[in-house]
Amino acid sequence: MSANYAVVLAAGQGTRMKSKLYKVLHPVCGKSMVEHVVGQIEKLNLQQIVTVIGYGGKQVKEVLRQRTEFAVQEEQLGTGHAVLQAEPLLGEKQGTTLIICGDTPLFTAETLTELFDYHQQQRAVATILTAIAPDPTGYGRIIRDRQGNVAKIVEQKDTTPAEAAVAEINTGVYCFDNQALFQALHQVTNDNAQHEYYLTDVIEICQKAAQKVAAFTMKDFNESMGVNDRVALSKATALMRQRINEKHMRNGVTLIDPQNTYIDSEVKIGADTVVEPGVVLKGTTIIGENCLIGAHSQLSDSLISDNVTITASVLENAQMATGSNIGPYSHLRPQAKIDERVHIGNFVEVKKAEIGADTKVGHLTYVGDATLGRQINVGCGCVFVNYDGINKHHTTVGDYSFIGSASNMVAPLRIADHAYVAAGSTITNDVAAHDMAIARGRQVNKAGYYDRYPVAKAAQQTEQAEKNSK
Repeated sequence: MSANYAVVLAAGQGTRMKSKLYKVLHPVCGKSMVEHVVGQIEKLNLQQIVTVIGYGGKQVKEVLRQRTEFAVQEEQLGTGHAVLQAEPLLGEKQGTTLIICGDTPLFTAETLTELFDYHQQQRAVATILTAIAPDPTGYGRIIRDRQGNVAKIVEQKDTTPAEAAVAEINTGVYCFDNQALFQALHQVTNDNAQHEYYLTDVIEICQKAAQKVAAFTMKDFNESMGVNDRVALSKATALMRQRINEKHMRNGVTLIDPQNTYIDSEVKIGADTVVEPGVVLKGTTIIGENCLIGAHSQLSDSLISDNVTITASVLENAQMATGSNIGPYSHLRPQAKIDERVHIGNFVEVKKAEIGADTKVGHLTYVGDATLGRQINVGCGCVFVNYDGINKHHTTVGDYSFIGSASNMVAPLRIADHAYVAAGSTITNDVAAHDMAIARGRQVNKAGYYDRYPVAKAAQQTEQAEKNSK
């Protein structure tokens, strides 16, 4: 079996994106375009992947790291010149080399495998991946002879009326005999309007040398979409989102409104989970079975076990165990860990805290830098005061304790098992087991004060008028 390689072209500046971000690093459903390309190539188990980088290449290296080797194109002198930069790494090797662009995030490993297989079956020196375009305007046309062999590739500006009517287009992806590729690249000239070295010229060079050039037509034209501006980026994202959503639905996930559900490519969802409209699932989020992800929730890099209900809430790098629930309008910030059957109500924020099984944090509460045990009741409007202006401090609350409404727990603090904090208290000292802590000012009633209250007279007049009208 011959060795297979890949060259990913990722050196273009992408001026039409009008962005400071390197073009191939623009994200599509949670991953940069070049990560999508390399991810599909990796499934082919090739012997070597080389990514050609140029301006801004350091950022691409930081994203891809050890997944590929790198070649640098110092000057942007065309696609042929870009591939030639990989010669020190690949030039002496025998086998087949795939050439693909880093701004084509929709290609699949299945299509690329079919291209490799066809190339080898045809025993071709070069094989062009083609597609049938609904509207071929702007693409290079594949012109075949009467026997169906590739005669030439004609760019849009050079087509005759008959050639312009051809729907088969060049996707810019190729398989080449590796040594023949680099031999031909040294024959490519820049004698053209752009003064660039074009990879497509290699096809003509192979044909003039009587070497076989084949073309394989892919099934889905949409895979071939290249991204050169923000409009194309949005279209590619929509197609990728459709692909992702269909995969989840075929795996047993219910998406109430797929067109308004936004799921990144690395997200995993268990069967019989229901996802309502407007949900955004980002990063490496994993969701178990039989969950309900309510409308307009947003989850990033979070781990959700089975039978969890999330209602209109935001989770970032958080965990929710089996049978727990949250919302509406609550927020789990990084390192929030919610144990089994915990209830997090509305308008609750949890940050860097673990909340033990069967505990209830009903509403309007902030829990930060804390460890809460099992079966605790946290009343409305409580604050775990963790920041002194310089450092963060930790609060621990033991099992079966009760935290009354509108209480402040000022860290560092330890509240033992079976302890009770009276409503409206500000607790600054540790509370022992079975004790009740009360820390609030004594109530004082000022007799007759209401009559001196500025609006009292107006209220009394209104009250009298209501009586008179009866």
